[in-house]
Amino acid sequence: MLIKLSDKSKSGLRAFGLFTMTLFIFMYLFTACGNNEAEQTVSGDKQLWTCGMHPQVVVDEPGNCPICGMKLTPLKSEATARADTPSDRTEEEHDEMMEELGVAKEDKKILYWRAPMDPTYISDKPGKSPMGMDLVPVYEGEGPPAGSAITIDPVTVQNMGVRTAEVKRQPFYRIIRTVGHIDYNEEKLYNINLKFSGWIERLYVDRTGDPVRKGQPLLKIYSPDLVATQEEYLLAYKNHQKVAESAFEEVSGGAGRLLEAARQRLKYWDITPEQIEELEKSGTIQKTLTIYSPADGIVIHKNAVEGAYAREGMDLFRIADLSTVWVLAHIFEYELPWVKVGQMVKMELPYIPGKVFRGRVDYIYPFLHAKTRDIRIRLVFENPTLQLKPEMYANITIESRVGDNELVIPSEAVIRTGTRNLVFIDLGNGRFRPQEVVLGPEGEKGLVEVVAGLEEGQRIVTSAQFLLDSESRLREAIQKMLGTRSPVSGKGDD
Repeated sequence: MLIKLSDKSKSGLRAFGLFTMTLFIFMYLFTACGNNEAEQTVSGDKQLWTCGMHPQVVVDEPGNCPICGMKLTPLKSEATARADTPSDRTEEEHDEMMEELGVAKEDKKILYWRAPMDPTYISDKPGKSPMGMDLVPVYEGEGPPAGSAITIDPVTVQNMGVRTAEVKRQPFYRIIRTVGHIDYNEEKLYNINLKFSGWIERLYVDRTGDPVRKGQPLLKIYSPDLVATQEEYLLAYKNHQKVAESAFEEVSGGAGRLLEAARQRLKYWDITPEQIEELEKSGTIQKTLTIYSPADGIVIHKNAVEGAYAREGMDLFRIADLSTVWVLAHIFEYELPWVKVGQMVKMELPYIPGKVFRGRVDYIYPFLHAKTRDIRIRLVFENPTLQLKPEMYANITIESRVGDNELVIPSEAVIRTGTRNLVFIDLGNGRFRPQEVVLGPEGEKGLVEVVAGLEEGQRIVTSAQFLLDSESRLREAIQKMLGTRSPVSGKGDD
């Protein structure tokens, strides 16, 4: 069945077809323009920057990520992206892409690829790190140097605060530091006692701690035995005077022997010659006897009480001469070879900071303490002002001369690992080399003797050497990984 269209309907269909064709042409032109603009944007020369941890951050200038603070990295072009993504493309494809980037294979050789946030993660191909970041190429000349030496940029060296010192030869002293306590000089302790019994009638020194002078009266004592002995002596003395000119030698000689025996008995009782002479001159028996101090010192013990009865052999006073004191210090057995009798020592007291007392080693005891495994030594110090008081604690420094021309370095330059000692030698131009050394004793001013491993005139690092040690260990680990494993996307064989 045929439908006949009117002229008006035909005109409407033509208009609709023309509108549809115009719409398709407009959409085609709009799409083509959009593609051209996108190509122009990608192929443009403008460099953009992004954050490796936050790809949504894209800026047109270098700086730091506003989210995490990391340094922004340049956003790679399409050719660069192609070079960094698939890690399984062929070597020929990789070389072609590197030529597109303007880096010829013969100009710079890539040693390996590493993760920017983990230098120990390496690969022999470009790709992604476990953190999703692009691996960074390490070119020939940028990798770890051959051997154990490391190279650091001079600016980095300055920022690290690296300081160096020269290895020198000079007189060297072994320093031993220990502690001790002050004690009485046992050679200058005096006990005052009696060889006869009696009653203390008067006490001149009645307080512990009082200073006394040699010849100063200490007490007066009455003793019946002493009175009887004085009477015997006076009789013998008068009898000797009468028969001294006798014609009979036996008579005069016997009187002389009797007088000497009586005098000797008084001396045995510590009666002084002056007191005996006074007895002879006066001819009068003294009821009491005065006891005098035998030396200058301090009364450290008093057992005498006025009016008390004192038995023979009883200690009444103990006097200590503090003009010199002993200091008993302790050293370990491995330090014994460095301590000699007569050696000079220094001493400091906590209550007098900054003041140094000088003494000498007087005696080294011939045995060790079983529990502490140390040896006691005796030091002697002069004490004219009595600043050194018994039972005080003291810090002792003993200097022992090791040699006149020893190789020494600052102790702070040594890295002690527990199994070996290392220093870093400054080779110049930012190059440093670790060197194992054999150390001797430590000395004054923070110096330590070097037995082997260094030579005079070399320069060693005295600060920031632990950072250098970390860098050295890191590069050593990379060298081992490169030589012992076949890296595939940063993974080694287990």
